[in-house]
Amino acid sequence: MTNDTLDQIDHHILRELQADSSLSNVELARRVDLSAPATHTRVKRLEQLGFIKQYTAILDYEKLGYDMLCFIFVSLQMHQPKEVEFFRAAMLDLPEVLECHFITGAYDYIVKVAIRGRQDLQHFLMDHLTSIPAVAQIHTHIVLDEVKATTALPLE
Repeated sequence: MTNDTLDQIDHHILRELQADSSLSNVELARRVDLSAPATHTRVKRLEQLGFIKQYTAILDYEKLGYDMLCFIFVSLQMHQPKEVEFFRAAMLDLPEVLECHFITGAYDYIVKVAIRGRQDLQHFLMDHLTSIPAVAQIHTHIVLDEVKATTALPLE
């Protein structure tokens, strides 16, 4: 299913849910100018087609004690399927890892992590990341100021 199957009302529903996924169906229906049953049907269709993957609460990491947000660039020394899968499985299992992306360029992966402080960063790097056999290089970048962070796609 492609974006071509969505009409303006679907886009409006998606924009509203991106802004606040806790909206009641009645409030969402009011905002998109549809009846509640019609809105519910459309939302269920968007979920079934995979346009809506999940609903979640976005937490304030600093208020929860995560004082460091870091981006870690990782190069693998071995690109054999077994080693790559081991690295990917390790990233899935580490709760500090918020995102992990396979990328082009000088590095193989970029990993976004939330860490409570310098000692936790050292522990994460030394005990978790560098202990993975396929990891050849890591370059860590600490976020000084988050200028923009959003999960909302620019829907028209």
